[in-house]
Amino acid sequence: MKKMIAMLGTTALLAAPAVAEELTVVGSWSGLPLHKEYEAPFWGEKLPAASNGNIEVSLTTHNQMGLGVGDVFRLLGDGVYDVAMTVADYAVADAPELEGLDVPLLALTADEARAMVDAARPMVADIYADRFNSHVLAIAPYPPQVVFCNAEVSNLDDLKGLKIRASGRMTAKFLEALGAEGVNVAFSEVPGALQKGVVDCAVTGAGSGYSAGWWEVSTHLLPIPLGGWDSVVTAINMDKWNSLDAATQELISTEIKSDFEDPAWASAQNALDNDIACLTGNGECPSGDARDMTLVEVSDADFQKARGILIGEVLPEWAERAGGDWADRWNASVGKTVGVTIN
Repeated sequence: MKKMIAMLGTTALLAAPAVAEELTVVGSWSGLPLHKEYEAPFWGEKLPAASNGNIEVSLTTHNQMGLGVGDVFRLLGDGVYDVAMTVADYAVADAPELEGLDVPLLALTADEARAMVDAARPMVADIYADRFNSHVLAIAPYPPQVVFCNAEVSNLDDLKGLKIRASGRMTAKFLEALGAEGVNVAFSEVPGALQKGVVDCAVTGAGSGYSAGWWEVSTHLLPIPLGGWDSVVTAINMDKWNSLDAATQELISTEIKSDFEDPAWASAQNALDNDIACLTGNGECPSGDARDMTLVEVSDADFQKARGILIGEVLPEWAERAGGDWADRWNASVGKTVGVTIN
C-alpha cells in the first residue's frame, strides 16, 4: 500500500501543470499607436500564446499608473515591475550617454533609422545594464519627430526666437543652437501649452500629434525630423531576466523580435507620409478624418543648415557631456553607419 501511494504521488506530480512565469509589464503611452497596435497585442496575447500559457502577463502603461516618465526605468531597475518600455530620451537625465541612440536629422527613412539603432544596440545594452540594472529586449520607433507650430512659419529660420517644446535633450540643444528657446513640457500638457502660448511650437511624431489632437491647437507642420525617431526601449529587470531559464529567455527574445520589433519597424516606413496626409489633408488618411494644417515644405538649404548645426555644435557638446569613451564608441558604430564623425 505504501508503495502504491508513493507511485500515485509521483504520478500526480508529473501530471500537475508547470507553474506559469508571471511578468508585470509597464507599456509606453497608452493612447498612441505603438502601444495599441504592437505592445498590447504582443504582451497581452501573442507572447502568452507562444509560450502555451507558461508565461502570464499583467499589462498596464506608465501613464495609466501615473508615473513620471523619468522614473520608468529607475523603478524597473529597482524591481518594482519586471518589464518596462518608454522613450529612451526620457532616461537621459540618469544616462546622458543614452542620447547617442536617437540623434536627429541623421536618418530620414525607417531603414536608415533601424540601421542606426542596430549599430547603437551594444552601447544601449551596456547603458541599461550599468544604469538601470536591466536587459534590453527591443528597440522600436515612434514615427519621425516633426514640428507642430501654432505660429506662421515658412522655413527653418522662422523657428529662431520661438519657444519650442523638444522631444529630447539633444533636440533641445539643437533648437537652442538654431536660436530658438527649448522648453520642457510633458507630452500630455502640450495641447494646453500651445493653446495658451506657453510654447509656439512642439516636436513629436506626426502620428502621435494626430492621435493626441495637436492639430486642434496648431496651424503649421514642418516635417523635418528635428527630434529623430524617438526610439522606445523595452527592457526587463536584470534579476528577473537572470532568474528565467535559458529556454524562456530564448522564447521571449525570439518572439519579441518577430512579433513586436520587426512589425513596428515595418509600419514606420510609410507612417510619416500617411500621418502628414492625415494632418494636412494632402492625400488619403488611413487613420480617420483628415485635418487641414498648413504643410511647410523643407528645402535642401534648410536641411543642410540643420545638419551642419548638428554635426558642428550639438554632437560635440553631447560627447563632452557624456564623457568617457562614448564619442569613440559612437564614431565606431552609429557614426560609421551614417558617415558622421564626432571630432
